[in-house]
Amino acid sequence: MTTSGPSDRSESGAERQNWVERRREKIRAEIDRNRRGEYTVPTWVLALALVLIVGGWLALIFLA
Repeated sequence: MTTSGPSDRSESGAERQNWVERRREKIRAEIDRNRRGEYTVPTWVLALALVLIVGGWLALIFLA
């Protein structure tokens, strides 16, 4: 029978801490890129804009 001891919890805590640090580093890097002017619009925003434009045109054509 196996039980989870303190070592299991500390590994999970270290893993979570590691994840938090990686996430913070990604956020810092993104902020630095944006400050340097390397900002790009995310692909999902562009796709959403395209869907809205095409949907608007279709609505205008079929409802007019």
